[in-house]
Amino acid sequence: MTEQNRGRRVVTNLAVSLDGRYAMPDNHLDMSWVMPYAVTDVARDHLTSLWEPATTAVLGRVNAEGFLGFWPSVIDMEGADPRDVGFAKWLVGVDKVVLSSTLDPTPGAAPWERTTVENRPAAEVVAELKASEGGDILVPSSPSVIKQLLAADLVDRLALTVFPVFLGGGPRLFEDGLPEVGWTIARQAAGPAGVLALAYERVR
Repeated sequence: MTEQNRGRRVVTNLAVSLDGRYAMPDNHLDMSWVMPYAVTDVARDHLTSLWEPATTAVLGRVNAEGFLGFWPSVIDMEGADPRDVGFAKWLVGVDKVVLSSTLDPTPGAAPWERTTVENRPAAEVVAELKASEGGDILVPSSPSVIKQLLAADLVDRLALTVFPVFLGGGPRLFEDGLPEVGWTIARQAAGPAGVLALAYERVR
């Protein structure tokens, strides 16, 4: 498939532990295991490389509430890393699609600016976005959405930050039944704290 006819690129990003988990077993919202590593240069540069080419963000409701409840405050935070400020400004200003069965999908009813709420399968929504005009479609850290897109073989770039911890339990990103497909490494970086930033390109 050529660059001209493949449509927009769907890029997903998620932090995972060394034993392949994306959340703690007893509290999926506790991200304390992520924080020591998310503020490293490797992790920040990795995220910057993903959001800069993206013109649409796709998020699940839980992730949208977490991200959009926190990141806007970073814009005016004294001493904030410029890369964090850049991501915060991008997130506020970018067109956002939030997948939710509980939020009001009426146009203009979303609690965040430049946001459309969709109560449809992630694969259906993202396939429509992929066929439209624009830059990359970034799914930042919404595992339920990423799982659906992987199952539908709609991910063009799979980005991961691997943090050097074992969680010993909790949900995994990769489950049995995924399509048997090939990937090639597109970007890789390692930091002194043991963080790995990886991006794999889908071979089509």
